Amino acid sequence: MSAVVTLKKGEGRTIKAGGMWIFDNEIDTVTGDFADGDVVIVRDFDGYPMGRGFINRRSKIRVRLMTRRVEQEVDSEFILGRVRDAWEYRKKTVDTGSCRVIFGEADFLPGIVVDKFSDVLVVESLALGIDRFKLEIIDDIKRVMAEDGIAIRGVYERSDAKVRLNEGMERVKGFIGDAFDTDVPMEENGVQYIVDVRDGQKTGFFLDQKQNRLAIQKLCRGAEVLDCFTHTGSFALNAGIAGAKSVLGVDASEAAVRQAEKNARRNGLEDVVHFVCRDVFELLPELERQGEKFDVVILDPPAFAKSRNSVKNAVKGYREINLRAMKLVKSGGFLATCSCSHFMDYELFTKTISQAAANVHKRLRQVEYRTQAPDHPILWAADESYYLKFYIFQVVEDR
Repeated sequence: MSAVVTLKKGEGRTIKAGGMWIFDNEIDTVTGDFADGDVVIVRDFDGYPMGRGFINRRSKIRVRLMTRRVEQEVDSEFILGRVRDAWEYRKKTVDTGSCRVIFGEADFLPGIVVDKFSDVLVVESLALGIDRFKLEIIDDIKRVMAEDGIAIRGVYERSDAKVRLNEGMERVKGFIGDAFDTDVPMEENGVQYIVDVRDGQKTGFFLDQKQNRLAIQKLCRGAEVLDCFTHTGSFALNAGIAGAKSVLGVDASEAAVRQAEKNARRNGLEDVVHFVCRDVFELLPELERQGEKFDVVILDPPAFAKSRNSVKNAVKGYREINLRAMKLVKSGGFLATCSCSHFMDYELFTKTISQAAANVHKRLRQVEYRTQAPDHPILWAADESYYLKFYIFQVVEDR
């Protein structure tokens, strides 16, 4: 018999609203024998069944729900069904050549992410309970893809994020199965990339911006473009392949810039798309002093707000880069700007951009608002699944 977690009276608001997390301070009692990582039954204070999930006493997220049906066994058949559902969803919503196959809670497999780059899988396991199912999930992905004639040649694990320490887990990185060349070629939006799945950020490439990168292409034909926080050059290369007159990509990481330059050469864009290794916060005012202007400026910064406590400083950072960028956009030109922190919610991000525009006397005409690509689905009531906010504006002088 599974151990039983009973909630305090008045607690469990998140899962009652449709979320999947139960925090340590919401629990009244745990009865029965269990080990951390085991699946337990969850009941409300009055005994009402809430579902089943795995427990970890080392984590503030004490229980991550796997199913709302208390009678459902979390077994091999259950896991295969979850994986099959995730893959069928991707087949209907995105180009599966390279995509996110499993997106944690949003695919009802909390704590695990799996990305597919061409014929390679990269897995990131962040929670103790799901870690026990990791190899099974990988085998299931291979199985359902094989049914569609897709062969996976290798799997690399990037479970090296610091948050694993909060679960009482070691950081892990390396091959699952046979070794292979970890510089993996892929194509997206007509752009060719080499993805470094071993040493690149997170799983090696940010697939969540796929459709947002495509959206800026139509604005960049014949344009002079500035791409800030370019990482390995994805927005810059989309601008270049769309026919930009010139593109300058900026990133503080020398390794990222070197990879971006390789990607530019791979696409025959080295004469149009150039990269510099600079701190964006230092470079933007320098470009302003030099009188530089661009038709399109793109801001794709890392998450400035990685916790609720850092939001106040993050607002200052987002306001600073956006007002600097607006001053560098020619009147009638375009600004693409985003935040990838779910702590910087839609309302706060929108307010921050508005303040930046007011500070530099610019008028913004919204072209569109977008979020992450559909292979990173937003599960309503699971706020952590909604993190990417992406605006495109036309910037005009205040008049």
